[in-house]
Amino acid sequence: MTADQIATLFTRADGTFLCARWGRPVAPVIFGLADESLDIFRGAIRAGFAHARHPLAETDPDMGANLMLFFVRDWPDLADIPDLDRLTDAPGLPDRLARTEADQYRMFRFDADGGIRACLGFLRMGGRLADSHPGHLAEALFMRCALTFAQDIVPSPAMAALIRAAYDPVLPVAATDPVHAMRLAARMGDA
Repeated sequence: MTADQIATLFTRADGTFLCARWGRPVAPVIFGLADESLDIFRGAIRAGFAHARHPLAETDPDMGANLMLFFVRDWPDLADIPDLDRLTDAPGLPDRLARTEADQYRMFRFDADGGIRACLGFLRMGGRLADSHPGHLAEALFMRCALTFAQDIVPSPAMAALIRAAYDPVLPVAATDPVHAMRLAARMGDA
């Protein structure tokens, strides 16, 4: 993967670049899955962060859980989540997601140093994701929550190497200069 390809993955529609990783241990919680599927998603999160050499925790001291994943059949089901507007700071989120016919949505919160502080992920399982293989979906979900990708990504060995490279402790937890992509590309051979 070239530096230009990497830079594209983190460049938003407005032209800004942001590559951020978790700056604190990840304390995940998953809502809306049956037990057999829950184990698959928990396993993918554990394996993914182990590969990145980043710790998981039972709880986050500030928030309790800082990686919150919500699985619903359809977007109106989000209305059942208590204090959703306060949790997301996005009033009317279910209606907005329904209007855009989105299948998934994620939002990040950041620490003062720019590292990921929290991630909220929402998946609508009644649409195109209904036929997804749980293992493939779990792997893709982990990758999309591990870094602030601006583009849609597909799990691959190259993406796994990119995530591992981004978690190199020598690198900053967040970068807004596209030159950071060159640093990542140089480390991918070592990942």
